[in-house]
Amino acid sequence: MSKLVTIFGGSGFVGRYIARRLAKQGWRIRVAVRRPEEALFVRPYGNVGQVVPVFCNVRDDDSVRAVTRGADVVVNCVGVLTENGRNTFQAVQEEAPERIARIAAEEGVARMVHVSAIGADPDSPSEYARTKAAGEAGVRARFPGAVILRPSIVFGQDDEFFNRFARMAARSPVLPVVGGNTRFQPVFVDDVAKAAALAVEGKAAPGIYELGGPDVNTFSVLMREMLDVILRRRLIVNVPFGLARLMASGFTVLRFLSLGLFTPPLTRDQVENLRSDNIVADGARGFAELGIQPKSMEAILPDYLWRFRPTGQYDAIKASAKNIKRSGDRASIS
Repeated sequence: MSKLVTIFGGSGFVGRYIARRLAKQGWRIRVAVRRPEEALFVRPYGNVGQVVPVFCNVRDDDSVRAVTRGADVVVNCVGVLTENGRNTFQAVQEEAPERIARIAAEEGVARMVHVSAIGADPDSPSEYARTKAAGEAGVRARFPGAVILRPSIVFGQDDEFFNRFARMAARSPVLPVVGGNTRFQPVFVDDVAKAAALAVEGKAAPGIYELGGPDVNTFSVLMREMLDVILRRRLIVNVPFGLARLMASGFTVLRFLSLGLFTPPLTRDQVENLRSDNIVADGARGFAELGIQPKSMEAILPDYLWRFRPTGQYDAIKASAKNIKRSGDRASIS
């Protein structure tokens, strides 16, 4: 019988790519999520019954144990960018990883993979970064043989980075960014999935791996490159951190007044996080040690950002038609 892996957060952006890769490698997969009925799209990743969404609340011991029992490997992809109700940074990114690691060890699970983030730092002014670091510490303490992956900004078909700003650029002549000089090292989501799959198979030594793509640029430069892909000219405005904090505070008030119905586009914690570079540290283990050649943004972004171009998929056709017309005109003149 094929081996079983439980992927916590397996229907999320990164988790679904990991699930898809492991299904192709023959693994049976439990996709542990809060709302299994919303994760039915993962079933076709494998044969009938190979990939199954199951309910799990990572804040509860019994729930985690139920989906961990019998698994050969567990992968934790659960994380939050903003807090919502009981899903706080502390509950999801600090306490949950430690809980999963502890129960995995108690249940005799052979391997664990934990997806964290570059920038995890116990001394960071950002609670997001501090709880990421605390989660890693809990995993290492409870499951010393775990593989911890720290990706930079992850991009791909359903990302919340380039898609978000491309959508803004399609609607507005101005593109505001906070931390325009902060450096990022965007990494393709399927490259992160490759690294996770190697760890699941036991082909990666325990420890921390920082995962960044081949391109390192400031936030502002990344936005210019994105604008080039979607064929739009926009004014990129670097919002000072002080003003960004005031804006974020205002958004927080609006959320409170709306009883949580308003989703803030920016939080004070995100502002703090944007103060620090998000790149692979010197001397850190990464893709090279895993034998993976990461893909560039240039090779991937046009495949999914084309829909934000002025005429969407027809821009390429229009460009070809213009080239044909120019060639015809030159031929007539000669």
